[in-house]
Formats: sequence, structure tokens, C-alpha cells
Amino acid sequence: MLGPDIDLIVADITKENTLVPEKFKGVRKVINAVSVIVGPKEGDTPERQKYNQGVRFFEPEIKGDSPELVEYIGMKNLINAVRDGVGLENGKLIFGVGDNTFKDLPWGALDDVVMGGVSESNFLIDLTAGENGGPTGIFKGIVSTTNNGGFTSVRTKNFPEAENVSAYDGLELRLKGDGLRYKLIVRTSQDWDTVGYTASFDTSPGQWQSIRLPFSSLRPVFRARTVTDAPPFNASSIISLQLMFSKFEYDGKLNPTFKEGHFELPLSSIRAYIQEPVTPRFVHVGSAGVTRPERPGLDLSRQPPAVRLNKELDFILTYKLKGEDLIRDSGIPYAIVRPCALTEEPAGADLIFEQGDNITGKVSRDEVARICIAALESPSALNKTFEVKSTVPFSEPFTVDPENPPPEKDYNEYFKNLKDGITGKEALEQSAAAV
Repeated sequence: MLGPDIDLIVADITKENTLVPEKFKGVRKVINAVSVIVGPKEGDTPERQKYNQGVRFFEPEIKGDSPELVEYIGMKNLINAVRDGVGLENGKLIFGVGDNTFKDLPWGALDDVVMGGVSESNFLIDLTAGENGGPTGIFKGIVSTTNNGGFTSVRTKNFPEAENVSAYDGLELRLKGDGLRYKLIVRTSQDWDTVGYTASFDTSPGQWQSIRLPFSSLRPVFRARTVTDAPPFNASSIISLQLMFSKFEYDGKLNPTFKEGHFELPLSSIRAYIQEPVTPRFVHVGSAGVTRPERPGLDLSRQPPAVRLNKELDFILTYKLKGEDLIRDSGIPYAIVRPCALTEEPAGADLIFEQGDNITGKVSRDEVARICIAALESPSALNKTFEVKSTVPFSEPFTVDPENPPPEKDYNEYFKNLKDGITGKEALEQSAAAV
């Protein structure tokens, strides 16, 4: 299903020190099926015969690490380990205005005076000149072609640690344009006088606008000349940024919007972005029933064993729900799949997708695996939480005739009917409000 090129690594999500960055290098998408282990108190056969008969045939207990350690602390460790690799839906802030924050960078002027010119610029922070009266950076100055000059720029100091934006597709600038063409130069080397990966961008006068510069549009440039043998742009190692207003484009061409005199470019933020449509980068296999232990009015005799025995099983579902909440609050593009009772039956049965955490039933492990893989490629699954079961009752086994297998499913047809914001916690919040 996943192909032959699979690398196996050993780590333990309950031990943060085992989740080292090297083990996640190049990982852009994650399916998490880690779970606490439940088994018979009196033990089981090597083939897990008792377990496979169902909880109703034995008295269960937690085997090994606790639900709190696996489902909650382990989830926190895993999210921290993969966040840089899979990325955040709203992007990664590199400079400027974020959610209730402002991330500054040390900018310094680098003008044509280094070549005998007289242009001058600076970069300052204005706390009220930004969009909606908030803070913004401002790149401003006076540019002149005297003494064969004709460019101004501001450049950051080299970052103490390289910015890893390899999970993203480009850089987005939020700015107030003035009708001129500027350049953004990105460097991936600690050396000062080195190749800069460069993109020119045009601005609209007097308007706040978002300008996206895909990494694929960055050209390697050294002193306004394209470097044809430069290495590919390395988005995992951004060392510095530079903004430039120049008479010169590349390879002898001129900036068609250039004019001498004063210029001013308010820049409120630079962030790495994920190209739309965004799909889930983190798919988590949870469990149906996670919101039910504290839900008032439920007939527990009609609920799965884990709901009835949540307290006896060290609050297994409570911590599964807490783990889900960590995913939903992480900013990572996600999908949470809550299967009903898992079986070893083959995939292929008709399915029911629901939301709100109300259904009971069974579903094939194989089917759940296919759903997870499909979710990684579906914008309709983005940030959805849903339960799934087959239409086959518990009392009826499901088999597949190899000579007449069921048709392949288009899981996106199920995903398209899912809604945002439904988790089953709504019933808990309503009961709390009523009290």
C-alpha cells in the first residue's frame, strides 16, 4: 500500500529524547496510530485469542505505559517533533506581525555607497503605521544614480539558527505598495558575500497586499548576475534576508519602475506559506467514544466497553480526547479519524462516516489505513474530526470473494460531506452551560 521505499526507525513518543530531528528529516506527512495497550488481566495467548474475542470476554487492564503518558504526553512530544517538518496551516512567521505578537529582526542598511554611490536607506519599526493601526516595519530611503549608483537595500544579520521552512512552498510578504518593483533576497550561507536567491515583485500603490514568492521562483544571483551553477535553494537553512530597491534587475536588464528620489515600503510581515489547497499533514487514528464518558443521559449498557470502563482503564478515553485537543490546537493541518471497534476483516464493506461521536459498530483495520492515506491528499478532510464504521453488524462476519472483489472506494466522496468544528465536545459544553 505504501510502496517498497520505507525506512523503519525506532523511537518512543513517551520519551522526548528519542524523537530527535534526524529521525524526522524529510518527513512531510504523518499518520499516527500509536495507542495505549489494553489486554486481559489474566494474560493472553501469543495469538491474542482472548483479545480478539472482544473485551466482553475478559476483564481488561492497561498494559505498560499509562493513557496519560501515551495519549497525552506522548502526543505533545510527537507534535513538537514533527511540527517543523509538516508545517503550520497559517504559515511560519519569520518577521513582523503574528497572532498577538511581533517578531523583529536586526536590519541594517546596505546601499550603493559601498560602490561610491550616494543612495541611503534604513529600516525602522513604527508601532502605529501598520494595517489597522498596528505595528509595521518600514523600508525607506532616497535612491540616486549619482556616481554610477542606483540601489538601496536593508539586510538582516545572519540568524543565530537557520530558519527551516522546508515544509512550506514559498514566502509571503504583507506590505503596503507604492507602485514600484522591489527584490527579496534570501541567503542560505553564513558567508557575507555570497549567492542570494532572489525574486523581484511589483507592488500596487497605496494598497495593503499579500505577495507570494514561491521558492521555485527564486533565482540564484550574485551581484545582479544569475549564477547558473549554483546549488538548488535549500529551504531548510535560511540564514538572512535582504530587501532591495534597485535600478538593476538581472543580467544587464533594468527595473522598469525605477525612479530616483524618495521611496517608502511598509512591510508588516514575512512568513512561509503552504500553497492552497491545503491538505492534512497529520492524520491521527483516535477512537470513537472519546467524548462520551462524561456525557449526561447516556445509557452506558449500550456503549462500548471503553466508555463504560473509562475510569477503570485509567481514563483512557479522557486522555485520548486531550491528545486530540493538542492536535486541533497545534496549527498543523490535520484530520482525526475515530474508528469504531477495529477488526481484522478485509476492507471493502460499505461505510458510514459520522460526526459528533455518537455511533457504535465495527470497521476493518485495513479500511482505516486506506482512509488515512486518502485523507493526506484530500482538502475536504482538512481539520475534520469524524467517526467511521461499516454497515455490517457485529453479528455478521464480512468476507471478500477474491474472484469478485468490491470496487475501490473514492474516500473523497465521504470527506466532502464532513463539516468543520464538530467533535462531540459540543454536548459536553452544552451540559456545562446548562448547569
